[in-house]
Amino acid sequence: MTEVDIIIVGGGAAGFFSAITAAEHNPSLRIIILEQSKEVLNKVRISGGGRCNATHACFDPKELTTYYPRGARELLGPFHTFGPTQTIEWFKNHGVNLKTEADGRMFPDSDSSETIIRCFQGLTQKLGIKVIQNVKVKGFNYSEEDEYKFEINTESSHYKSKRLMLATGSSPFIWNMLKEHGYKIVEPVPSLFTFNLPNNPICKLMGLSVPKANVQIKDTKIKTNGPLLITHWGFSGPAILKASAWGANVLDEKKYAFDAIIDWVPDVHIEQITELRDSMAKKKVVSNPIFGLPCRLWTYMTDDIISDKEKNWASLSKTELNAIVQNLKSASFTVSGKSTFKEEFVTAGGVALSQINFKCFESKIQPGLFMAGEILNIDAVTGGFNFQAAWTGGYLAGQEMSK
Repeated sequence: MTEVDIIIVGGGAAGFFSAITAAEHNPSLRIIILEQSKEVLNKVRISGGGRCNATHACFDPKELTTYYPRGARELLGPFHTFGPTQTIEWFKNHGVNLKTEADGRMFPDSDSSETIIRCFQGLTQKLGIKVIQNVKVKGFNYSEEDEYKFEINTESSHYKSKRLMLATGSSPFIWNMLKEHGYKIVEPVPSLFTFNLPNNPICKLMGLSVPKANVQIKDTKIKTNGPLLITHWGFSGPAILKASAWGANVLDEKKYAFDAIIDWVPDVHIEQITELRDSMAKKKVVSNPIFGLPCRLWTYMTDDIISDKEKNWASLSKTELNAIVQNLKSASFTVSGKSTFKEEFVTAGGVALSQINFKCFESKIQPGLFMAGEILNIDAVTGGFNFQAAWTGGYLAGQEMSK
């Protein structure tokens, strides 16, 4: 039986960050990270196409919470303590400079996630944190009276620790284990996914994108905006991913069969379109794309409406004009199914937030047990926000565990 001060289950972003924080605040601590796979920091490695979208340049805590469909209220206080400003400073102090891209996403100057991985692994070695891979935790026992409150059982070893941190991500096994300890688990559903449009002719325009579109899920309150990308299977891009995050539970209930209404030109009023019959009277409709739309997308929108490709705007019938308005402002697409966004799978669901003290991410049920990252019912849209929640939770938990 090995006795230590802190056991951290999960060798991901939140797990490493909490271990390093605890050790830096109290170098005398004996800390072990247990990771069930052969690799640590896998999501860090693949995030942002291997570049690691570490955080987002949104420095107002209240505004920052608007990117979290679940967990916004609970994260407001923690973001005041450790938000993107502190994250950038932390990485800078540890030799990793972050740069900001035009859309606010922040990456290491090196454009490589390995920079962050090397930083974390170097710090664990320097601070004497032991990282054990290929070890599966089978369960834990809790005794409030004992100094070593937690007895952690793995397939090959037994540990006792004063503090226990669970940073296991979306692990059904861990969630089921926590249910046995009296925790409420919000049933997990996928978040951050793209929309499939089987056999829809618009998929022939794969690779085309618009810089801004409104996306509305029919018969729901879900409405988002942002860049939209047409792929060979359907729709992707930030506008779609935001809709999938905010609609995670609703779209799961619909079994991913629903209608998406697209406004391709949200900054254009209907009157501006109808007035084109006068302002572009002699110009051919099909061969003159409007409002900056890609040529192929404009051709797709008008192809079924205008059979005479020589027709000019002045000669459009009212029916034809109304059809163009509808295609531009409220085009309906039948979605059937979803696809995971790259390899960055995120779930909505997890440990109910009412059971966590968000001043330090400690359990209200079992003092000394901490949780951070996707194990909790917290998730965000794409853009570095999920990592920020992991850094914030890991830091505050690590700080508390060091005491």
